[in-house]
Amino acid sequence: MKPYKILKHQNPKPFILIPHQRSLFSALSSSTSDRSQSPSSEISPDVLVESARSSQWHFIKHLSPNLDSSLISTVLFNLHKTPELALQFTSHVEFHRLDIKTRCLAIAVASRLPSPKPTLNLLKRTVSSDIAGVAVVFDELALARARLGISTTILFDLLIKACCEMKRVDEGLECFYMMKDKGFIPKIETCNALLSTFLKLNRTESAWVLYAEMFKMRIKSSVYTFNIMINVLCKEGKLKKAKDFIGFMENLRVNPNVVTYNTIIHAYCSRGRVEGARFVLNAMRSKGIQPDSYSYSSLISGMCKDKRLEEASEMFEKMKEMGLVPSAVTYNILIDGYCNEGDLGKAFGYRDEMVEQGISPTVSTYNMLVHALFMECKMDEADDLVKEMEEKGLAPDQITYSILINGYSRCGNVKKAFSFHDEMLTKGIQPTRITYTSLIYALSKRNRMTEADNLFEKIMKKGVAVDVIMFNALIDGHCANGNMERAFSLLKEMDKLNVPPDDVTYNTLMQGHCREGRVEEARELLDEMKRRGIKPDHVSYNTLISGYSRRGDMKDALRVRDEMLSTGFNPTLLTYNALIQGFCHNREGDTAEELLKEMIGKGITPDDSTYLSLIDGMGNIDQSVESCNSC
Repeated sequence: MKPYKILKHQNPKPFILIPHQRSLFSALSSSTSDRSQSPSSEISPDVLVESARSSQWHFIKHLSPNLDSSLISTVLFNLHKTPELALQFTSHVEFHRLDIKTRCLAIAVASRLPSPKPTLNLLKRTVSSDIAGVAVVFDELALARARLGISTTILFDLLIKACCEMKRVDEGLECFYMMKDKGFIPKIETCNALLSTFLKLNRTESAWVLYAEMFKMRIKSSVYTFNIMINVLCKEGKLKKAKDFIGFMENLRVNPNVVTYNTIIHAYCSRGRVEGARFVLNAMRSKGIQPDSYSYSSLISGMCKDKRLEEASEMFEKMKEMGLVPSAVTYNILIDGYCNEGDLGKAFGYRDEMVEQGISPTVSTYNMLVHALFMECKMDEADDLVKEMEEKGLAPDQITYSILINGYSRCGNVKKAFSFHDEMLTKGIQPTRITYTSLIYALSKRNRMTEADNLFEKIMKKGVAVDVIMFNALIDGHCANGNMERAFSLLKEMDKLNVPPDDVTYNTLMQGHCREGRVEEARELLDEMKRRGIKPDHVSYNTLISGYSRRGDMKDALRVRDEMLSTGFNPTLLTYNALIQGFCHNREGDTAEELLKEMIGKGITPDDSTYLSLIDGMGNIDQSVESCNSC
């Protein structure tokens, strides 16, 4: 008879007798008393299997550091018909310590479970650990598959899916070709995962190469496959081919669904081709496929972007008449459209309607409305809206704080802007580059350039990737405050950091020189920007014209005007005002009047500045005449 070991429960209950070669207690004792004698060799697989079956997980976890991969592999094999137990065993034996062979056996056993999630999780842990390349993992899975007698390709399919979910699509594609080489055909769902990942990563060419390979291997595409490839065509801007692809899938007896048409409708609308989207919508109806909320939301979005707000509202009403329930996204599209047009009454009307319909406004809803209020400098109303948002349990996000900081910066309330900056940091929300640019702008407009420079240095130390917009805000502040030396040092810093300056950068520097009467230096900057491949705009030319005109150098001012015309820019109101002011200052009223007639003839309406310059010019002429008469 085999020896018995008596185990006592904590509560006074009858003893439990467990027959075995070696008791659990003695195995545990030997593992803790003398670890130098390789205790794993003294623990049999049967002890561990029995422990797993009796849920002695604490015991197994205690032994875990002393169990070698060979022993664990044997236990996993013995438990392979009860994959739930095998998975629990795996979770208690420090999976990360196992060699690649044992890991792959554990994965193979887990693949017998009804849900693929545990297997995917183990695969991701294995691939991300870089214990072995994906080709080695594939080969070890093939060996484990053969050992367990698994007939399906589920292990390989899940390996590819795991790679896709980790955005390691090239490794997934490598496994695809390894399957092909071994004579296995990947499931269509696996192929779709690869195609979808290529699409998300904007690797449309790779998607077509894979699709062609699938065609050669006679892998039958599903409607989901066709929808992905239609999306690929739309992303490439090939909208006509996307429509033609519907005919191709129908020839293969795969019927398009609402997602198929919605993909094309969305593509047309996102490119401003609303009429093309309407045509697709009608084609969809003719095939007996009813448009859904997404179909109409795409059209409404396209109309709003095209500033066709009345049509968008009509489409919205039609959508509701058809019994389709608008989502918060649909309402947000309309609210955003009317906010951009400055029609806050209509925007808030849609907000109220969505509440009446039982649809809760989202953080995005409030963000759009708050931004619109700040655009009109309605700071108190914006504050009230943020309070309302918080009362409804919606926490301001990174965008909310950026809007608040930008809004208060633009409205000149630097203190309030920085208080929101501090608040977002307290809440663990990191400011964006746009947030910091707004703060630099606010400080610059208040002539607090030392603080602006200090903030810029702090941003750089934080590792925030500064861009041309942030540099331009800082350069503008220094130019406005007459510190041209610092402004040009920032231009040099842009070159060091490989941040290319743009036309705004040079226009700002030119304006700074012209304020100080250094028009020649400004002219040199115009030539420099041309050399750097930056095309001057009407602001560049107007800056020089204004600079020469203020100095009374009208020949050079007219020369720049002619250069401006030769490059394809028509004179603007600012161009004429600068020239008229210059000629009036030089007491050349006749030339100024000719310019006035010319601008009116070109459809440019004079403003107060134009007439004030002419009046001042007439006053100068009268004074000149009086001076001559007194002589």
